[in-house]
Amino acid sequence: MTARLAGKVALISGGARGMGASHAKEMVAHGAKVVCGDILDAEGERVVSELGDDARYVHLDVTRPEDWQSAVDTAVKAFGTLDVLVNNAGILNIGTIEDYDMAEWHRILDINLTGVFLGIRAAAGPMKATGRGSIINISSIEGMAGTVACHGYTATKFAVRGLTKSTALELGPFGIRVNSVHPGLVKTPMADWVPEDIFTTALGRIAQPREVSNLVVYLASDESSYSTGAEFVVDGGTIAGLAHKDFSAVDVGAQPDWIA
Repeated sequence: MTARLAGKVALISGGARGMGASHAKEMVAHGAKVVCGDILDAEGERVVSELGDDARYVHLDVTRPEDWQSAVDTAVKAFGTLDVLVNNAGILNIGTIEDYDMAEWHRILDINLTGVFLGIRAAAGPMKATGRGSIINISSIEGMAGTVACHGYTATKFAVRGLTKSTALELGPFGIRVNSVHPGLVKTPMADWVPEDIFTTALGRIAQPREVSNLVVYLASDESSYSTGAEFVVDGGTIAGLAHKDFSAVDVGAQPDWIA
């Protein structure tokens, strides 16, 4: 494995399982040192034990500013600096607009959006001090287009996309890049209950976590040194087309002359 991330230190929220654990494993494989933060302590400790001396675990509730500060301090104390932040933690809940539970609405806003804001705020100081950094916000294709009954998720993922752009503008002069990643359906514990055929992809399958992690490694590395404030979609072609039925079934002879 090439050392594309040699010398870099990364903090990953939601790092105990799913995409977060995958990101941690790929980043260590490419030479980085990582701190995994999560509220799933047993699972998080298990992940870092598999990664060895290049990884640490810290309890991180992304809605608590003090937990973020502790996580950043852990990275700096253990490895000397903080170069990369991966805002990966998130939840999904569903409900029609009339029946959507207000407690669930506030919960998803707190975790998916405020958690990202707090992470960026906590990481900005150490990154400014070194004059470099890469912040990678995991959004979703629901940050590019809506999905029925996923109102809270869609709202937060669009907001993460906007926050990515405003912070990229503010932090760019300090050498800090901020980008958003927009996966489609990924085979993780969070998506186990979602039917795999709920979306139509050009590639005809859902993503494996590592396919998203490969993009995260790129954005964490110096290979993406001129990319900031941008959206990086990794969805197998889900949003490449309009939501319509197969046009091959349409009677072409029925079209009016004015669209010929």
